[in-house]
Amino acid sequence: MRVALVTDTYTPQVNGVTTIVRRVVEVLGRARQHAVVIAPEYPRSPPGTGEAELRVPSVAFPLYDAVRLSLPRSRRAAHFLDRFRPDLVHVMTEGPLGALGRRYALDRHLPLVTSFHSDFPRYARCYHLGGLEPLVWRWLIRFHRPAAFIHTPGEATRAELARRGLAHVRVWGRGADTACFDHRRRDPALRRRLGVPDAAALVLHVGRLAPEKNLDVLAEAWDLARRELGSGAVFAYAGDGPLARRCAHVMPWAIHLGFLAVPVLAALYASADLCVFTSATETCGLVALEAMASGTPVVAADAGGFRESVADGVTGFLVAPDDARGFAAAIARLVLDAPLRGRMSGEARLAAVARSADEENEQLLDDYTAALGRRGMEDEQWRAA
Repeated sequence: MRVALVTDTYTPQVNGVTTIVRRVVEVLGRARQHAVVIAPEYPRSPPGTGEAELRVPSVAFPLYDAVRLSLPRSRRAAHFLDRFRPDLVHVMTEGPLGALGRRYALDRHLPLVTSFHSDFPRYARCYHLGGLEPLVWRWLIRFHRPAAFIHTPGEATRAELARRGLAHVRVWGRGADTACFDHRRRDPALRRRLGVPDAAALVLHVGRLAPEKNLDVLAEAWDLARRELGSGAVFAYAGDGPLARRCAHVMPWAIHLGFLAVPVLAALYASADLCVFTSATETCGLVALEAMASGTPVVAADAGGFRESVADGVTGFLVAPDDARGFAAAIARLVLDAPLRGRMSGEARLAAVARSADEENEQLLDDYTAALGRRGMEDEQWRAA
């Protein structure tokens, strides 16, 4: 099997989509199948041209430097894919490169698989563009309609896509790497470097520092919890984005760690005592599963994919997305109740192992095989694009 993966975000970026793309490449490699990736070129990163990867020049998105807008070189990409001779194209994102990969598959009547990772309609509201939400939905439905299968990491999102008329939606990509993210990576030296006293708790947030992450609620909740807990808690956040300066301004007492390589991030998760996620736009909330796999209880927004990942009162707490006081109370409860935190740590690890990525990998290969079996579908089905 020869699979072409096309994505508008990839390494060295660290986010849910790049994690999934890397995982698909690894799954195919272990199954002795062949894969190539078309992705953006990033500043100060190798160009990535060769047999297995094509990097396309890109520019920074004006509102968010970490997001790259690729300049689709359709002829160059087509030559690259023609040399590879893919049996199937899997488009991971709906940006310029995703559109290029989609068009290539349709033009050559190749089976197309797409992924729906980001709740862009809800993002529009976060960026005060709620009036565009119907247009965003129309674009997304048109984009995904020709796919033999659509992968999305959450049951709620699957149901929403099905309700909007998209068939063959599969829940895939909501398993954490439980070998990488493991409670045994807890590092006392890392905690000391962060200035965490022996008797204090490390409260952590991981994610993009962007409007869709509901960071005003995070900042208010952390400030309330800090005032109650005093020296009993240290607050740190990993990630970067357009709101980095604002976060530093409103939370000068919190430690900003920036983007972290996966091994460092795994040690950080395991070294934290609880993680807090206030975003209401997650289709999966892979960060919650990574934290849970690391034995770290989670306080998360009672919305989106977090509802499917966090068992309220068992592996952490779910709080109404805009309830800063509710988040602060949940944080304080976990910081002050070490036995409860210990029980939730064990339950969190068990829950993440039950959702291990290994259990989904066979489904991925089965979906690809089924998509290949639909190669002979009639031309009018393809013209739905």
